[in-house]
Amino acid sequence: MAVRFKTEAGVATITLDRPERMNALTEEMRLQLADYLQRCEKDASVKVVVLRSSGSAFCSGADVAGLNGKGIPEGRHRLRVAHQIVTGIAYLEKPVIAMVDGIAAGIGWSLCLAADLIIASPQARFGQVFRKVGLAPDGGSAWLLSRYVGMLRAKDLTMTARIIDADEALQLGLVTEVVPQAELEARVNALASELAGAAHLALGMTKQLFHAASGTDLKQFLEIESHVQNQLLQTEDHAEGVAAFIEKRKPCFNGR
Repeated sequence: MAVRFKTEAGVATITLDRPERMNALTEEMRLQLADYLQRCEKDASVKVVVLRSSGSAFCSGADVAGLNGKGIPEGRHRLRVAHQIVTGIAYLEKPVIAMVDGIAAGIGWSLCLAADLIIASPQARFGQVFRKVGLAPDGGSAWLLSRYVGMLRAKDLTMTARIIDADEALQLGLVTEVVPQAELEARVNALASELAGAAHLALGMTKQLFHAASGTDLKQFLEIESHVQNQLLQTEDHAEGVAAFIEKRKPCFNGR
């Protein structure tokens, strides 16, 4: 299997495992990714998802060799699966952490941008290289990049196809943290464990609020926010959080 999946202590780990091809996504890998994300959505025991890779690259993009000779119907199907993956990450009501070591290019970068937290090593590099193969950006990258850095910088990154390093990505607000390579896995594991123990209903609703914020004016957003918060006020997790705060102890959330 070129994509591995495991769950432990509330954390689902999805690993791209095709290091000999820099984890370039094949059609089979895309289908596996989509399937694993659906599992994470349906499995109540999964609280957090970590998306990572094996080898020296995160994901160099789509397997270009697999694109040749494809007609329009096949191409649309390929993109539908890619879109299912990107939206599966972005709209999953659970935190998704992208652990990036090495190159994340094309659709590989889109997977990162769709995540909630992007933890990178100094060896991480990012690029929109579609121009080099005669294509426009896909995987939602133009939309995602525009919202992270604004349209002008997003155009620069896509039209020049230049590769940026981890430091520049951090400066642009395109990664959450840059962590020494030797500490990367431990940092991601600690963060995933912390989030797995949090009130995950609240975290899921928090993601929905951020999505709502990008498509509404302030008054519309505040109305949505009021409904979300009033629902959360009725949960057992909220009552437990208040009790733990008063009693000066660590809360024990149960997702209800």
